[in-house]
Amino acid sequence: MGPCLSRSETAKRRRPKPNPFRSTSVAGGRNPSTRRQDVVFQDHELAAAAVAILCQRKLQSGGGSGDGTTSSDSSALASTLQLFRSTTRRNHQLSPRSLSSTARSPDLLPPSQQLTSEELCVDGLEASHFVLVHGGGFGAWCWYKTISLLEVAGFRVTALDLSGSGVHSFDTNCVTSLCQYVKPLTDFLDQLADGQKVILVGHDSGGACISYAMELFSSKVSRAIFIAAAMLTNGQSTLDMFSQNQTKENDLMMQAQRFIYGDCKSSKPTAIDLDKSFLRDLLFNQSPAKDVSLAAVSMRPIPFSPILEKLTLSDAKYGSIRRFYIETPEDNAIPISLQQTMIDQSPPEKVYHLKGADHSPFFSKPQSLHKILVEVARIPSKTS
Repeated sequence: MGPCLSRSETAKRRRPKPNPFRSTSVAGGRNPSTRRQDVVFQDHELAAAAVAILCQRKLQSGGGSGDGTTSSDSSALASTLQLFRSTTRRNHQLSPRSLSSTARSPDLLPPSQQLTSEELCVDGLEASHFVLVHGGGFGAWCWYKTISLLEVAGFRVTALDLSGSGVHSFDTNCVTSLCQYVKPLTDFLDQLADGQKVILVGHDSGGACISYAMELFSSKVSRAIFIAAAMLTNGQSTLDMFSQNQTKENDLMMQAQRFIYGDCKSSKPTAIDLDKSFLRDLLFNQSPAKDVSLAAVSMRPIPFSPILEKLTLSDAKYGSIRRFYIETPEDNAIPISLQQTMIDQSPPEKVYHLKGADHSPFFSKPQSLHKILVEVARIPSKTS
């Protein structure tokens, strides 16, 4: 999400405590197109997924707390799931307003567009390991539908929590650089064996994060997919790009954002929080109510410093990686006009138009998003 810097529109807030929700971070997933049938994730399935995710994170870290999980995870998870269930029983009235009068259409793909058994085979692909990078305020938890679909299709999936996001225990207000913010991603790529390649997927400001990683680890990235994401040029910051957003959605963002001043020694903001009463209209205007409820109890403030940093991107490294962009036409956070500006300024290999998708297609169009991800993974390698 692009911040709109207007001090008159901001309010000082106390430094928030990290959100207690213990989110989705998995290593281990079906169906662009348009119309909507949600993967039906019942409460018990969400609970089971969350528990499995936490257990896996602990196993990966050797049971330590350095990964951001703590001994209070179980109680925090239980309390959050209880809140999640109670919230969804209330017809979900986070905001009575709606910027879109268009009813959500089912994400059900016709038989002719559904993936065949051959398309679901991952053998022989240049890369069959997806690394999912969330956007500002989100966490790895937001990918739970995408993770399940890709794993069912035979892909390996890793969804990471960036520093101060999701279950990562670092204080958001203490994230002072892009390097620090993306450290979980760069650490992961650094540990990949030589010759092993992954498909990077970035959402929202996660686009700048994967771009940063692409420059550092170009030999380990097969291709990159930007989903309603910041796809920047050399010398550009996320703020530079998002400041070009001069639309009616810009007003909504300005109303929603609240700057946090977590450093008493500085007058500069340390993070941006979003007023929960605006979440549905801004980020989830086409998404199911249950997913909006999940986000409402899971989202954390957005570190401010990383969006100010200008990227250094070279043709030899970043430019050598195949890029793909997925447009979200019903997006009220990064409007389609701004997405197309980024595409024009730094053209990717191919652009997909995900009809009916809001800013969070992993919620609003999970099947259609999945089909695009698989299609990109199956594009043949370029011959040298």
